Amino acid sequence: MVLCSPNNSQRGARNHHTHKDRNFRYTCFTQNGLKSRRIETITHNQVIHNRNTQVRKRMEQDIKTSVQSKQKEMHDDLEGLVQKHLVTSWREPTPEHSKSVAQEILSLLIHHRGPLILDSFCGTGMSTTKIAADHPNALVIGIDKSSSRLSKHLPMPYQNYRLFQATCEHVWAELVQAQVSCQKHYLLYPNPWPKKGHLKRRIHGHPSFPLLKALGGLIEVRSNWKIYVDEFAKASKLLGLQAETTALSVTDPLTLFERKYALDHQGLWRCTAHALDH
Repeated sequence: MVLCSPNNSQRGARNHHTHKDRNFRYTCFTQNGLKSRRIETITHNQVIHNRNTQVRKRMEQDIKTSVQSKQKEMHDDLEGLVQKHLVTSWREPTPEHSKSVAQEILSLLIHHRGPLILDSFCGTGMSTTKIAADHPNALVIGIDKSSSRLSKHLPMPYQNYRLFQATCEHVWAELVQAQVSCQKHYLLYPNPWPKKGHLKRRIHGHPSFPLLKALGGLIEVRSNWKIYVDEFAKASKLLGLQAETTALSVTDPLTLFERKYALDHQGLWRCTAHALDH
């Protein structure tokens, strides 16, 4: 019986698989390129947890939203930025117009003698009127910097609300200086500034963010971008507030944006934040 020796191609294939197997076993028993007797193991529960985390993130990313952004998770610089703003004071001068608005709000509070509810970035003021209807004993103040949006307001018969054209952050600063506190503070669908480089333009990335804690009350933020709401919740906790994020199901929209997003079946999210002793 004659045995045929393997040809060159057979030898090459056999050597290839032997070399591949050897490399595989070597990488299993090494760490950082060095030989080690310790074998890193991942438990079954860790595997399941990692898999569920990946699935959850994928599902959240697949939820419909009109916000287009390359940022797929909370910003890496958020914590450092908020910590920086906690130990510094926002010193931007308040324009005279915003000072006048703040003085008018203070005058209204003296005559109203009830709690204050702020509706910052109120747009057309649709939300302001709805909030006023739900809180008849409160003075509800809507603020937006756009006179164009405010000009589209449809007046309602409620006597406990007012709309003002001013920069919200400057009005907050003036009210804090006057030691005014809110019962509630709504921030409904603010500009999300979705570009990753625009973190400092978001409410929770702006130097004025700590003023929200000073104003007190229950803060409610709504958005159709979950990352924005998650960031706001994390930033609020860094301020020392208790914060919670929940999915929002809308039957009676507070704003035109909320109505639009709900009709488009987009995912809506809410963050509520308040002091720990609230």
